[in-house]
Amino acid sequence: MSKNQNTFIKKQKAELKRRKKKEKKEKMQARKDQPKSGKLEDMIMYVDEFGNFSETPPDPEDPKGKKSNQQNSNKSQ
Repeated sequence: MSKNQNTFIKKQKAELKRRKKKEKKEKMQARKDQPKSGKLEDMIMYVDEFGNFSETPPDPEDPKGKKSNQQNSNKSQ
């Protein structure tokens, strides 16, 4: 009985190895098919206040902390 199990396990490992090799080739081909651009604008990613990535820059708003700092500095003068 152990001989049959060994054969089955060998077949499973061989199938897994073939599947991984096929997936690797597909990933390599997908990377090759993507257009390559060395422009800095294409490589820049922005992070919003919640930690999400986006390709568009954030809206130019004053941070909440700077407003309060400006008010505090005016009061001390």
